Amino acid sequence: MPDQALPGPPLRVLVADDNPVVRAGLAALLDAHPDIRVTARASNGAEALTAATRHRPDVILLDVRMPGTDGLTALPSLAGLAPVMMLTYSREPEVVARALRLGAAGYLVHGEFTADELITAVRNLSDGRATFTASAAEAAAVSDSLGVSYEPNENSSHLQSVVAQSSKARPASAARLHRRGGNPLEFGLSSREVEVMDLIAAGMNNRQIAATCFISEKTVKNHINRIFAKLHSSTRSEAIAHWLGTAQGGWNR
Repeated sequence: MPDQALPGPPLRVLVADDNPVVRAGLAALLDAHPDIRVTARASNGAEALTAATRHRPDVILLDVRMPGTDGLTALPSLAGLAPVMMLTYSREPEVVARALRLGAAGYLVHGEFTADELITAVRNLSDGRATFTASAAEAAAVSDSLGVSYEPNENSSHLQSVVAQSSKARPASAARLHRRGGNPLEFGLSSREVEVMDLIAAGMNNRQIAATCFISEKTVKNHINRIFAKLHSSTRSEAIAHWLGTAQGGWNR
């Protein structure tokens, strides 16, 4: 699928996450697109604020839980400098609600979006369009039903986006398999192997999968070896074809 680069100078992105593997993976993924450039990285909220003040990014990707100054503590100040997208494993309703109340313009939960969807979300946020993955949108709704109040800003009121819509179609591995007409036990994959195989099918390389799943590249390779054995495949393209129930090729990476 050809990259759809936007005209003009590249979008400047700040990535704030305490995990160096995640920071490196996100930077590699984003910098692979000519219209996006990671201009700064930070390991906590205080570093993110310093970097944002110095580099003036167009978009900030911010984790919730970080040592020292966490993402939510730094969020109000960061939101005053650039649109902030929470990019985290935290999906608790009270955390999502607080992030929205403090100025987050989007909320993505790891494991619920593909590489292409993340790129689209970054571009959309720079254009003033918010993006939420399914569990974040659902958490916001749960928060509202439990009386956890927040005041969505202009961007965060738009809970529909390419990521939210597509993630709703696959909130869990079993649902994704059902959409393909398969059975969760059909291939004998573990829940982690299902997650890794879905990321392979989404076009992620080993480094990106490691960052998304918070595991090492060696562990990713081990999972892939077991997946290939269970899918009776020797290449990524064969595994994807079996996984999706298609005969498409040319995906070998």
